[in-house]
Amino acid sequence: MKGARFLIILLVIVVVIGGFLAGRYNSLVALEERVDSQWSQVENQLKRRADLIPNLVETVKGYAAHEEEVLTQITEARSSFNDANTPAEYAQANAQFERALSNLYVVVENYPDLKASKNFSDLQYELAGTENRIATERMRYNEAVEEFNRTVRRFPTNIIASIFGFEQKQYFEIDAEDVEVPEVNF
Repeated sequence: MKGARFLIILLVIVVVIGGFLAGRYNSLVALEERVDSQWSQVENQLKRRADLIPNLVETVKGYAAHEEEVLTQITEARSSFNDANTPAEYAQANAQFERALSNLYVVVENYPDLKASKNFSDLQYELAGTENRIATERMRYNEAVEEFNRTVRRFPTNIIASIFGFEQKQYFEIDAEDVEVPEVNF
């Protein structure tokens, strides 16, 4: 009788611990999926911007053919974006892209007729909307990463995360150079 009671108690303990582990594991899986989903949204918006830029460049080319360096920077930035695979690589490509865009805006400021072009105005409007979408999606991605990382680091989930190989995710951070305001000279 004592042996049966001990086995029942042991079985209850195993079931409770198993249920706890399963619940924590499933929670980590759900959070990791949210991070991956949010990252996809960031990629979508970055891709949208990368697709808009060639149109903007073609519009600018008609007005600023001699500004080849800026146009080359944009082409190179788009290329590095297309080669990126990780959040760190995307962040680096994004920094390069934003520097090239700020140089493009300097060119635009030097060509008032370009600003008056309907095509350019439409593209600029789309680009501004895309920049807002990127900022929103980056914020949502970083929020998902924050929640995941916080959960992975908390006790006792950190033990379960370690056992099942869940590691902290990387935030999408801006480059230090992107904090600087571009200089516009006339």
